[in-house]
Amino acid sequence: MPHVLLAGKLHDSGLELARSSPDITFDYVEEVSAASYRPLVARADAVLIRTQPMPAEVIAEAAKLKIVSRHGVGYDSVDVAALNKRGIPLAVVGDVNSRTVAEHAMMMMLAAAKRAIRYDRATRENGWDIRNSLEAIELSGKTLLIVGFGRIGRRLADMVRGFNMRVLVFDPFQTTDIVREAGATLVGSLAEGAAQADFVSVHAPKTSEKALIGVAELAVMKPTAIVVSTSRGGVVDEDALGDALESGMLAAAGLDVFVDEPPPPNHRLFAMDQVILSPHTAGLTLECGERMAVGALQNILDFFTGTLDPVLVPNAEAIGFGKSR
Repeated sequence: MPHVLLAGKLHDSGLELARSSPDITFDYVEEVSAASYRPLVARADAVLIRTQPMPAEVIAEAAKLKIVSRHGVGYDSVDVAALNKRGIPLAVVGDVNSRTVAEHAMMMMLAAAKRAIRYDRATRENGWDIRNSLEAIELSGKTLLIVGFGRIGRRLADMVRGFNMRVLVFDPFQTTDIVREAGATLVGSLAEGAAQADFVSVHAPKTSEKALIGVAELAVMKPTAIVVSTSRGGVVDEDALGDALESGMLAAAGLDVFVDEPPPPNHRLFAMDQVILSPHTAGLTLECGERMAVGALQNILDFFTGTLDPVLVPNAEAIGFGKSR
C-alpha cells in the first residue's frame, strides 16, 4: 500500500480525499517548510508538496519515492534533474488557477493605478487634500504588455478587454495568429513592447539567473508605467525595480512574488506606498485552494492506478513517462 507524504497545509477537501482513499496511508505536515517534511521523506512512496524546496539531497533521502505531485503548476523549487535521474515523474495540477491568478494581476493593476494604498492611508490620517493630487489614472485607452501568453496571460487579455485596453504580447513561443485570435498584438522584443506599455503584467517562468525585467527593460518604460508580477520571484529584478520607483523612472508596481519568501522585514519596497504587495497568494483563493489540493492528490492516486495523464507531467518526455501506458 503506497504511503503518501502531504507536505504543507491542504484544503479540507484534499484531506478528506486522502482519508477516504482506502489504498493509501499518509503523513500530514501542515507547516510549509523543508525542515518540517524532510524527516518523513524516507518512508514516502509519494510526496505532495506546496511551495517549499525539494532539493537533490532531500530527494536522495527518499529511497522509496515514486512520484512527486506539486500543489500548483510551477515547479522551480523542485530539483527536476534529480527526479529525472531516477525516472521519477513530477506531476502538476491542470488549469485550476489561471483565472484566479489573472484576477489577482487585474486587482494589482487597478490598485496601483488608483493609488489604493496611498489614498487609503491619507484618508485614515486626515489627509483629505490628496484628492486633488490627480495621481490616479484610468485603464481605459491604455496599453498593456503581457509578458508570457499562456493560460494566465490569455485570461488577463480577456479581462482587460472590458476596460477598453490595447493589449501587446511578448512571448517567443507564441505565433502572431494565436495572439491575434486573442485580440492582441505580438511584439518582436521585450524592449519594443515595454517602450509602448502603460502597464506591464508578467506571467513568464523563471528560466535563468538573469531577471527578465531588469535595469535595461525598466529604462525604456514610460515614467508613468506600472509593472505587475504574479509569476516567480526573480523574474523582476527587485533592486532595479526599487531604483526605478525611487528615481521616478516608474510610477507604481505590484508584486506577489519575491526572490526570498518571505522577504526580509526591511525590504526596500515595503516603504513605498505606490507599491501593492501580497504574499505569493495570487493562486490561493478559497476555491482555487480546494481545486489544487484535490487535483494534486488525485494525481498521486491516478499514478498508482496507472491512469495519470502524461500531459500533467512536465518531465514526462525526459523520463519516458506514458510511453508504455
